[in-house]
Amino acid sequence: MDRFNSSQAGSLLLQALPVRVGMDMTAAAVWSAIAVLLTTVVVYKMVMPATTTKKNNAGDDAVKKPPRPPSVSAASLLIPAITKGPKAVIGELYAKLGSVFTVSFFGMKKVTFLVGPEVLGDFFSRLESEVHQGDTYKMTVPMFGKGVMYDVDVATRSEQIAVTFEALRPTKLRTNAVSMVRETEEYFAKWGEEGTVDLKFELDVLVLTISGRILLGKEVRETMFDDFVKSFHDLMDNSMHVISLYFPNIPVPWHRRRNIASARLKELFARAIDLRRASGRVEDDLLQRFLESKYRDGRPMSDNEITGMLIALVVGGQHTSYSTLTWTGAFLLTNPKHMSAVVDEQKRLIARHGAEHIDYAVLAEMETLHYCIKEALRMHPPVPVVIRSVRKGFVVRTREGKEYDVPKGHGLMCYTGFNHRLSHIYREPDVYDPERFGAERKEDKVAGKFSFTAFGGGRHACLGESYAFLQMKAVWSHLLRNFELELLSPFPKLEVNNLLPGPGGKVMVRYKRRKLTATT
Repeated sequence: MDRFNSSQAGSLLLQALPVRVGMDMTAAAVWSAIAVLLTTVVVYKMVMPATTTKKNNAGDDAVKKPPRPPSVSAASLLIPAITKGPKAVIGELYAKLGSVFTVSFFGMKKVTFLVGPEVLGDFFSRLESEVHQGDTYKMTVPMFGKGVMYDVDVATRSEQIAVTFEALRPTKLRTNAVSMVRETEEYFAKWGEEGTVDLKFELDVLVLTISGRILLGKEVRETMFDDFVKSFHDLMDNSMHVISLYFPNIPVPWHRRRNIASARLKELFARAIDLRRASGRVEDDLLQRFLESKYRDGRPMSDNEITGMLIALVVGGQHTSYSTLTWTGAFLLTNPKHMSAVVDEQKRLIARHGAEHIDYAVLAEMETLHYCIKEALRMHPPVPVVIRSVRKGFVVRTREGKEYDVPKGHGLMCYTGFNHRLSHIYREPDVYDPERFGAERKEDKVAGKFSFTAFGGGRHACLGESYAFLQMKAVWSHLLRNFELELLSPFPKLEVNNLLPGPGGKVMVRYKRRKLTATT
């Protein structure tokens, strides 16, 4: 899972519309947002009546503000984006205009880009009343259902998230680690002595299996798991379209299939609630936390709210975890130096704790594996672009020492996929190098806390970051200890036509069972 929070897990964001062969799809996500936003603005202007406004010159003159950020026309960027690729265009704008600049859509809508950790505090740490996120995520309402998350006010949403936070506290993670390890062992026990598998598919199902146990409860895991997996995939396959971001209720075939899948999931989870109540059992899972929770006014969560929150949590964490697990495998299997380092770490831990003893404390010791996973997240953040809207203007100070006024009404964009590859932050940013996070370099810390934002930051930092790393280390620790692996497919490319881009195509791996020891 890694994380459902009010920023990342709900951030069902952007993939490209026009793409050229070989285009960097993470960067193309930015231009997908621009293309859709431009279309929306044009349509809005066509259908809405003209209005006139009076400029309050006296008020404008009363307080002298810094200048607006340097601006460029979106129309002037279309051909360069096609011919050079959007990542290159963003790089050119950054080099020319600095770390804060605005893309203007014929003056009708303006989107300000914040590039680099020096300015991202304004994106992640300002109040919701200043920098707003809710409108961006209205597409999740048909997925999760009414009455939860982005269909409710900020105060109610905060209370719903607080219940999740309680279930993901470090004291709970110790228990969760046991379930993660057990489910992983049981899953891979079904593999033969040797064979060939699509690693991406296997990790997808395994993460759902772990979620079924820890989050949804044994009722889902043991009595309706196959139905759950099918309905969940139907939901995701029919929700991740660019048009859904701005027109989530337009009556197209995939939205009808999305609605059917969402309703089916709610039915399954409602049945799980009934089974739990009928049994009289009290389990240590997130379902139980929701059943026992109450709002500040004393009202318990309704069954509709519980089922909606369960869907939200699985959606928020599933793609992120299995995608990052797959990227981690692809990088390790094509980088012998780093594969050797993580295997040696497992040998040392086996020598210290024994071959079978894996728990929360042992997983926490896997520093080398942690850095390998983190580097995969840096290079391929599951949510490469995050968008906000400015509700109250503010002044931003750039890395270059300039100050700009970002006014109310601007869109605000954090392009994580670009920020994670800034050369003044990360040495050789396009090279997979987990050692950059080690004690000697700490490249993600030197320039400030927003240098690495795969899990968001500030007010919207991901609640499930520790859960995510724990789960991914449990899975890869088992694979490293029990199998020799060889990547048969070419290194995966980023998915096309997905709002949450992951590794595209099948990731075929040959495996051979073994038992790693402290010496072999």
